[in-house]
Amino acid sequence: MLALLHTSPAHVPVFDALRDEDHQGLELRHFVDEDLLARARREGPEAVAGAVRGALERAVAEGARAVLCTCSTIGAVAERAGADLGVPVLRGDRPMAAAAVATGPRVVVAATLESTLGPTVTLIEEEARRAGRPVAVRTLLVAGAWARFEAGDTEGCARLVADAVDAVVDADAIVLAQGSMAGAQRLTATPVPVLSSPRPGLDAGARAVWAR
Repeated sequence: MLALLHTSPAHVPVFDALRDEDHQGLELRHFVDEDLLARARREGPEAVAGAVRGALERAVAEGARAVLCTCSTIGAVAERAGADLGVPVLRGDRPMAAAAVATGPRVVVAATLESTLGPTVTLIEEEARRAGRPVAVRTLLVAGAWARFEAGDTEGCARLVADAVDAVVDADAIVLAQGSMAGAQRLTATPVPVLSSPRPGLDAGARAVWAR
C-alpha cells in the first residue's frame, strides 16, 4: 500500500485517477491534513515537523510500504521526518525537479503560494548539484490563483496559472511548484516544457512500493 500525505482533499481524486490510468492494482490510502499547510504558511515548514512525523507514523502503522508527500511546502520536512521510519518517504515534487534540471539550466518556478517558492527553489538547486549541472532559477508567483483554488474554482485557478506561464520568456523549463497547479499544464500554449508533479511523483511512489 502507498500512503499519500495531502494538505488538500482536492488531491485525492487526482491521484486516484492517475493510479487508475498508470498503476492498476496499486492500493492507495490518503491522509489529508489541511492544517499542516495553514500552519506552515503562518509559522514556517519546520513548525509542523512533529505533526508531519505523527502523520507518517500513522501511515506506517496502517501498513504503508511507502509514503508520498504531495505538498511542496512541507516536502523537505516529510523527507527528514521519515528518514528512520523503515519505509521510503518521498516528496512528490522531487522527480519533477530532477526533470527540470535535466531539461536545461534556466528554470522558472511558478507557484500560487509564496510559501512554496523557497522549498521548491532549494529542491531544484539540490537536484542540480546532485546531477552536476548548472542551474539558474527564477520565481513566478501567480496572483489570485490560490484564492480561486480555495474557493473551489479549480478551472479558474488553472487558467490564471496557464496565462502567467505563457508569458514567461528565456526559460528552458517551467515548474508548476504545487500539485494543485497541474491542471494548468493542459491549458498552456508555450513551447517551453511545463512540468508538474502528480504523475511523476506517483510513478516514484509506485516503484518504491513494488520494490519492497
